[in-house]
Amino acid sequence: MEEKTLTSKWLYRGRILRLEVQDVQLANGRQAMREIVRHGPAVAVLARLPDGRFLFVRQFRKPVEQALLEVVAGNREAGESAEDCARREMEEETGHRVTRLQALGFIYPSPGYVDERIDLFFAEVEAEPGATRQDEDENVASVRLTRAEALAELKGRVVDSKTLAAWLRSELAGLCGGG
Repeated sequence: MEEKTLTSKWLYRGRILRLEVQDVQLANGRQAMREIVRHGPAVAVLARLPDGRFLFVRQFRKPVEQALLEVVAGNREAGESAEDCARREMEEETGHRVTRLQALGFIYPSPGYVDERIDLFFAEVEAEPGATRQDEDENVASVRLTRAEALAELKGRVVDSKTLAAWLRSELAGLCGGG
């Protein structure tokens, strides 16, 4: 079921991604072309405050031309562990420090064309935020939701795959307070 790479060509190399085109040979002997977005590893963190509310962020996403409700997430820096990245992103985007962090596995959000791997986490965070340290090109707003409010959002308005996956994995691990 594997595919053999015959040729590979880089079309673009940017700040956060690269675009590669490959000619491949399929298991049945036929040839095909694959367009692959190469993206470094990232993290996504569902956080809960001490009062039981969940901490999300809202930010405008240019590719889909809308503001989305999402879990805290970000790209790992060179040599940075997934755990360290999760803690850093939480502080940068929300100002909240992580008091407990639990790994929930990882996902490939769209493996048909991108190799991005997102490590998922559940975090408990301090009640009071400190200062945020958002990137120059970020405009992120923190959103605190009760479990009922979060479920209402997740049932139709949340369309971000990492957010849905982080909630599902947290729920399956018994971390979201469901029955």
